[in-house]
Amino acid sequence: MTTTPRAAGYPGYSETMTRTPETARKARRLARVAMCAWDMEDAGDSAALLLTELFANAVRHARGECVRVIINRPEDDRVYVAVVDREPRHLPELCEAGPDDINGRGLALIEEMADRWGYDLMGHGRRPWGKRVWAEMKVIR
Repeated sequence: MTTTPRAAGYPGYSETMTRTPETARKARRLARVAMCAWDMEDAGDSAALLLTELFANAVRHARGECVRVIINRPEDDRVYVAVVDREPRHLPELCEAGPDDINGRGLALIEEMADRWGYDLMGHGRRPWGKRVWAEMKVIR
């Protein structure tokens, strides 16, 4: 795990993790550790759920062996979570899942819970090496 000081004065956390469904547990734990360090335990489950949904999308749609999981606190009342993967062509798309669909609800959940979310392509020129999918939520203290 990497801890990096941020301009807002709070440490940011990131970790490279294996891109497997079983590793989602580590991503949730990282979110909860960060929220505890920031004295925001009450919002730990929400941050963990947002990060888990982003992670699950990377497991399902990305490629490569690993992803980078990031959690930051850009402001006193805001939490930012992100997953960086190596798939620049498969961009997240909010869709409506049918009642019998097993998948397709993750981004709808993120849309509901987060104040905003999106993605950024990474790299230079015409061949980005991947993307960062992120969500940001306001934490009421």
